[in-house]
Amino acid sequence: MRLREDVAARVRFNADGLVPAVAQDIASGQVLMLAWMDEEALARTLTSGRATYWSRSRQIYWIKGETSGNHQRVISVHLDCDGDTVLLRVEQTGAACHTGNPTCFFTELTGSDVEC
Repeated sequence: MRLREDVAARVRFNADGLVPAVAQDIASGQVLMLAWMDEEALARTLTSGRATYWSRSRQIYWIKGETSGNHQRVISVHLDCDGDTVLLRVEQTGAACHTGNPTCFFTELTGSDVEC
């Protein structure tokens, strides 16, 4: 499965053929997670409406919620102005993070985390 040539030309995949994909909750606007997509994962996402990512560690495609039940129904897909990041606006069912947290971004860093 491939993107149309004119669409693929607008996406700036990195040297590994990947682009970061940020998932955002459509209702709250909260950033849920970041994962990676190659051209096929993006094409699968666009055609199925199910967030499909490329696992860099396992070297396989994975559909969010396929094993956990915490699905992401894709409402819309956006490409940023530089073409180097994809934004998925999703309806999240259950936790987005594999730790069980609603979002992967639950650890706040502050100035006190810096040593001088």
